[in-house]
Amino acid sequence: MPEYRRSFVPGGTFFFTVATFHRAPILVTQEARAILHAAWEDVQNRFPFRTVAICLLPDHLHCIWTLPNGDTNYPLRWKEIKRLFSRDYGRLMRTTVARNTSRVKRKELTIWQRRFWEHTIRDERDFEHHLNYVHYNPVKHGLVERVRDWPWSSFHRYACM
Repeated sequence: MPEYRRSFVPGGTFFFTVATFHRAPILVTQEARAILHAAWEDVQNRFPFRTVAICLLPDHLHCIWTLPNGDTNYPLRWKEIKRLFSRDYGRLMRTTVARNTSRVKRKELTIWQRRFWEHTIRDERDFEHHLNYVHYNPVKHGLVERVRDWPWSSFHRYACM
């Protein structure tokens, strides 16, 4: 079994990529956005973190978070966001994708890929690189021609500053 090593920097800033199971294009439907927003806010209220940047694409999302001083527990936050989203989205959409034995044993639905990609932001240059990556991703995937044309991105927050 692979050994995943996570970087835990207290109060750090992290870049994440989280994908749907089998890259199902569900994240930009109105229902999915509402459910994700509610899950995100619930977790943010219970386990504070600052969303520095975010971009929802149909089958994955990219974001940058900053955790509170002394806090390293972003895995708990992702677990809770995925759990709440899966519970409510599964109820609404009545998902019926077959689950393998491992997913049944872990009581996992087939909405999210099990893991997520994490990168610790090292410095200002690294931050700028990942911020641009988050916002440029819809163009990279051919969803729009210009970054500003993608509605589900924090780019608009930065552009209006």
